[in-house]
Amino acid sequence: MDDIQPNAEQQALIEKFLDENKLFLAPDPMIMENHRIEPRSAVEEELLGSGRVDAHKINEVRGLIIAALDESHTMIEQMGVAPGAKWGDMTTAIFTAAGDLSMIAPHGVGGFAAAVFYPIKFINKYWVNEPTVGVRDGDGFIHNDARYGGIHNTDQSMMMPVFWKGKLVCWLSATIHEGENGSCEPGGMPAAAESKFDEGLKMPPFRVAENGELKRDLVTFLQNSVRDPKLQLEDMKVRLHSVLRLRERILKVLEEHGEEALIVTLRQHIEDVVEEVHRRIRELPDGTMRTVSFADSTLRESAMLKLTMALTVKGDRMIVDMRGSSPELLNRSINACQASFKTMLFTGFMQNIWPDLPFTMAVFTPFDFIFDKNSLINGSFDTPQAMSLIPLFKTMTIACIPMAKFNYSLPHRYTAIVAPQYDQPASLIYGGLTQHCEYTGNFCADINGMGQGGRSHRDGEHSISPPFAAHCDLGEIELMEEDLPMVRLGAFTMARDRVGFGKHRSGLGYEQIHTYRRSGLWGFMTGCSGSLFSSSQPLFGGYASPAYPMCKIKNINIFDELKKNPGKFSFDMIELMNTQPFEGASYSTHTMGMTFELAAPGELYMMCQGAGGGYGDVLLRDPALVMKDLEENFISDETARDIYKVVFDAATEVVDEEATARRRAEEREARKARGVPFDEFVKTWVTPEPPAHLPYMGCWDDPSEVYGIYAGQRVKMQGPDLTSQFMLNPKDVRIAELEAELATYRQGQAGGK
Repeated sequence: MDDIQPNAEQQALIEKFLDENKLFLAPDPMIMENHRIEPRSAVEEELLGSGRVDAHKINEVRGLIIAALDESHTMIEQMGVAPGAKWGDMTTAIFTAAGDLSMIAPHGVGGFAAAVFYPIKFINKYWVNEPTVGVRDGDGFIHNDARYGGIHNTDQSMMMPVFWKGKLVCWLSATIHEGENGSCEPGGMPAAAESKFDEGLKMPPFRVAENGELKRDLVTFLQNSVRDPKLQLEDMKVRLHSVLRLRERILKVLEEHGEEALIVTLRQHIEDVVEEVHRRIRELPDGTMRTVSFADSTLRESAMLKLTMALTVKGDRMIVDMRGSSPELLNRSINACQASFKTMLFTGFMQNIWPDLPFTMAVFTPFDFIFDKNSLINGSFDTPQAMSLIPLFKTMTIACIPMAKFNYSLPHRYTAIVAPQYDQPASLIYGGLTQHCEYTGNFCADINGMGQGGRSHRDGEHSISPPFAAHCDLGEIELMEEDLPMVRLGAFTMARDRVGFGKHRSGLGYEQIHTYRRSGLWGFMTGCSGSLFSSSQPLFGGYASPAYPMCKIKNINIFDELKKNPGKFSFDMIELMNTQPFEGASYSTHTMGMTFELAAPGELYMMCQGAGGGYGDVLLRDPALVMKDLEENFISDETARDIYKVVFDAATEVVDEEATARRRAEEREARKARGVPFDEFVKTWVTPEPPAHLPYMGCWDDPSEVYGIYAGQRVKMQGPDLTSQFMLNPKDVRIAELEAELATYRQGQAGGK
C-alpha cells in the first residue's frame, strides 16, 4: 500500500483541493522577496516589440500622468486629517497592470509608493480569480500590514484598479502615514510591542470600497479598532477621493490617447530606468566596498545592533550583501522584513545617489540581495515590526558610504557626494485626551527637520528634511496647538556644537522642549536610537554626529513657574539641565528610546533633532567659514579653537591667518606622533570577540558568525542558521537587581548583629 502513487487525474484533484482550501493566505515569500519588475505581458510585448513606439507620444502622456499625480497628492495635503498628511508624509502613484511602480507624485514619499508594489501583486495573484473576492471596476482595496508590503503599520494605503473596455490597464494608490492604529501604545508605533498582536490594525489588502463608495460596515469595524475613529473615517475618505480624482484623469488620458499609449508609457518608463541603471553600474569600477552601522537601542534596553553592508559591482549588476547583521528580536518591535528594507534602501539611493532618476522600484531590477534569514532586516513574518524605523532609517543613509567611494573617482557624477543625513526619528509620539475631550495618538512632524550631511562641495543644510522625503516640511505649531494640548516652549532652535564637523560640516538639528496643559490624561513615548552611539557616520575624515540624550524635568508645572519668575526659564536644554533653576523639580537624562508614560501638566520633555555626518578633514575647513559659524552661534569658541584649530581674537573674531596655519601644521605633526603602524594598532585595539560587558548583536569580524543575546545570555550562531533572540523584560531585570541589592543589605545587617 505504501508504494501506491496517485495517477495524474487523482494528483490534479488533490492539487485543486489544496489550492482551493488554503488555511491562511499569509504573506507570500514569492512576492515579498521579489523586488524586480515583472516580464512584459503579451500585450506589452506586442506593443513595445513592434518598433512603432512614439517617443513624443510617451512624453506627452507621461506629462499628463505626472500632472494628475500632482493634483491627487495636493488633494491629500489640503484635506488630510492625519498630521502626516499635513506635513507631506504621503503620496499617490500609478502602477502597471502587473503591479510594477511606474510613477509617483512629484513631491510624494517614494518609499510609500514603492511599498505598495507588493500588496498590489498580492491582489493580482490571490484576489483577481478568487470567486468570493474578485477585482472589479470601482473597487478600492485598503492595506497597512508591512508583512504584505509596507514600512510599518501606521501607513495606510488605498489601491484602485483602472479598467478600460472591461480590461485592467493599471493600478492607482494613495498612502498616508495615519499614526493611530489601535496598537498597545497610542500613536501606532509601540516600542512596548512584544508580538505582532500588540501592533493594532494588521490589514492585508482587502476590498473596502465598491463602485467608488466606502463600505460602511468595514469602515465601522476599522473605526472600532482604533483610538481615533474620526481620523480613520476622514482619511479613508481622503485617500479614496484622491484616487478617484486620479482615476478620472487617467480615464481622460485613455479617452484622448487610447489604451495602447497608456500601457506603452507606463512600461517604457520603467524599462528605460532599468537600462539606465545598468549603464550607471557599468561606469563604476568592479570591486567591493563595505561599511557598518549600529543602532544602540531596542527601545526597551540599550544594545549594540549591527547592520553590515558590502556593495559589490560586477559589470552592470550590483550585489547588496547584508550578511552578518544583527539577528531579529522575537519580542521587540524593531524588526523589519526584507521588502521593507529594500524599499527604504531604494529611497536612500534615489535621494542621495541618483536623485535625477524617476522614482520607480525598477531602479533595483539590476540589484541582487543577500541576507541571513531571521536577521533584523530580513525578519520572519511572526516578529513584531511596529518600530521597524530603527534599522530602516539607517538603511536610507548607510549606502552613502560605499557609494561615495565607488563614485569618488568618476569624471561624471549624478549628484554631489554627501555624507549620511541624521537618520533617527527624534520626535515625541503622543497620546491621551485632548482639550476638546477627544482621544487621540499620533506622531509629531519634528522628524522632518533632520540635519543633512556635509557635501563634497559645501556644507550640509540645516534641519532640511527627513531622509525618506526631501519634499516634506515641518508642521505648523499653531495648528497643532489648536488640536492638541501640547505646547512647545522651545521649538526649532539650532543646537549649538551638536553637528558633524569637517571640511564641510553637516547641517545642524534643533532642540525641542515639549509640555502640555488643559488635559487630565496625556503622555509621551519616543522611538529613537543614537543616544549612546553616533547615528550619522562621516565621510573622508569628517566627524560623526554627536550622540543625543533625552532630558526630563518633572515634579514641576512650568506654567506656574513662568507666572512667578519667567526669567528662570531658558530655551536651552543644556542650560536648564546644568543650572537646574526650579527648586523641588527632578532632573533626569535618558536614552531616546522610551515606552509610553503618562506625564503631568507642565512637565518638560526635551530632545534634539540630530545632525548629519561631516565631510573631510576639519583642518581643511576655511577659517572664514569657521568664523561665520561662530558668528551665527552654530559653534562655540572652544569648537573653533579645539576642533578646527583656528586662532582668532575673541573680542573681534578676526582670524590670525599665520597663527592658524602654524597651529594646524602643529596638529598634523601631533597626529603623526600619535599614530602607530597598522599592525601595532591591531594588537592593542582588536579583540577576538565583543567585550563581555557589551550587549552586542551581529558579527564581530567574520560575517558568517553572528552574536546574539538570548534571555540575557550571549550566544554565537552561524549566519545561515540564525535563531530569533528572546529579550528579558527590563522590569524583571531591574527587579532582580533590586532584590539582589536587598539581599546583600540584609546579609550585611545580619552580619553586623
